[in-house]
Amino acid sequence: MFLKTFGWSLVITVLALATALVYGSWSAVVITLILGVLEISLSFDNAVVNARILERMSPFWQKMFLTVGIVIAVFGMRVLFPLLIVAVTAQLNPVEAVRLALEKGSIEEPGTYAYLLHEAHPQIAAFGGMFLLMIFLDFMFEERDILWLKWLERPLLFIGKLPMVNVVVALALLALFGATSGDHQSTVLIAGIAGLVTYFLVTGLGGLFDVDDPEDDGNSFENTGEMVAEADRIGKKRRLGHVAGRAAFLLFLYLEVIDASFSFDGVIGAFAITADPIIIALGLGLIGAMFVRSLTVFLVRQGTLDEFEYLDHGAHWAIGALAVILLVTITTEVNEVVTGLIGVVFILAAFISSVVRNRQKAHADARPEPSVLSR
Repeated sequence: MFLKTFGWSLVITVLALATALVYGSWSAVVITLILGVLEISLSFDNAVVNARILERMSPFWQKMFLTVGIVIAVFGMRVLFPLLIVAVTAQLNPVEAVRLALEKGSIEEPGTYAYLLHEAHPQIAAFGGMFLLMIFLDFMFEERDILWLKWLERPLLFIGKLPMVNVVVALALLALFGATSGDHQSTVLIAGIAGLVTYFLVTGLGGLFDVDDPEDDGNSFENTGEMVAEADRIGKKRRLGHVAGRAAFLLFLYLEVIDASFSFDGVIGAFAITADPIIIALGLGLIGAMFVRSLTVFLVRQGTLDEFEYLDHGAHWAIGALAVILLVTITTEVNEVVTGLIGVVFILAAFISSVVRNRQKAHADARPEPSVLSR
C-alpha cells in the first residue's frame, strides 16, 4: 500500500535530486531536499483538507487531481505564478521576467527577482489569508455533531448562528491588518477583497450543479457546503467516489484554489533559502507537491479521516492559524519554521485526541451489558 501510493513520489524525488546535482552541485541537492521538506511540513494540513474533498469524488476525478492537478501545482503555482507576480508588479513582459528569474540575485538586492517577489508579499498574503480564513470560519460556524476543542468550538457555533457573521469577521480582520499595512493599504484591501470574491465565486457556483446520484431528486443546492453535505450522505451508503460530472469539476477547481492558497507561504519562504527558480521548482514543486498529493491519496484510501474523527478539526484550526499568520506577515516577518510547525502541531494534537477517543469508545463498547438480575 505504501509503495503503491508513494512510489511515484519517491521516484520523482530521486529524479529531482539528480537533476539538482547535474544543474548545480551537492549544495543544490541539499537545498532542493530542504525545500521539499519545507513544502511537506507547510502543507500537511492541506493534505487533510484535500483528502476530505477528494474522497467524495469519482476515481476519474481523483486521477485528474493527481495528473492535471500536479501540473497546475508544479508549473502553475511554483513556476508561472511567481513569474506573473514579478511581471505585473515590476511592469515587465514575460520574457524579461524569465530573464530576471534566471539571473537569480539576493532577496535583499533591489531589482532582483527575489526582491520584487518579496515586495509583492503583502497583496499575496492578503489574498491567500482571506481565502483560507473563510474556509476556517465556515467550518467553525457550521453546526456539527462532533466537537474537538469544545471550550472554543461551542462559542463559535453559537456565534455562527448570526447571519453573515463569517463575512463580518473576515472584513473586520482585513480592515484591521489593512489599516496597519502602511503604504500597502490600498493593494492589501483590494487583494483581500479579491480573496473573498474568489472564495464566494468558487463555493457559490455549487448552486448551479447537482450531485450525480441515482437517488437524486433533482434539487439544486444553494452553496457548495450543502452539495458536499449531500455528497457525504450519499457516500455513507456507497463508501466510494460518488461525486462526478459538473459537481466533481467544481470540487476539482475548489481543490486547486485551496492548494494555491496553501502554496503562497511556501513560495515566498523559499526565496529566503534560494533565489534560483529551478531549484525552487524542483524542491517545492516536484518533491513537495508530489508527496502532498500522495499523502492525500493515502488518507483517502486508508479511510484515515473517518477513523480519526478529530483530524478534520485539527486541519481547519491549522488553516485558521495559517490564515492569521499570512495576515500578520503583511507587516511583520514570521519565521518559516513557525509557519510550518504550527500546522504539524495541530494535526498531531488532533490525531492523539482521536486515538484517545477511539480507545474510550472501544472500551465503552467492550463493557458488558448489565444482567437482568443486576437491574
